[in-house]
Amino acid sequence: QVQLVESGGGLVQTGDSLRLSCAASGDTSCISVMSWYRQAPGEERELVAAFTHGGSTWSRNSVKGRFTISGDNVKKTVNLQMNSLKLEDTAVYYCKATGCGNDAWGQGTQVTVSS
Repeated sequence: QVQLVESGGGLVQTGDSLRLSCAASGDTSCISVMSWYRQAPGEERELVAAFTHGGSTWSRNSVKGRFTISGDNVKKTVNLQMNSLKLEDTAVYYCKATGCGNDAWGQGTQVTVSS
């Protein structure tokens, strides 16, 4: 099984930056993709950005140019650098690991952006 631990959330103002980190432990050799999702109140969980074992990245249009995903395939970590934060970025952010049978999810970290 894979366990994920996230860190780095917090309360910031619009235009500020935050860096989220996620570390995987357990049987991590099978992980093929590590990604960040977010869920705002009353909304569905959505994919924000993904980092593959091969080093490819993907991010949704609404965060392109502001958020950068990076990872370490040896350490099995993934980070999300979030710049120029907007009110609409407020959500609980979740890390997910894919490739080991059932997807593994972290516990979530709250990001709150205020004006």
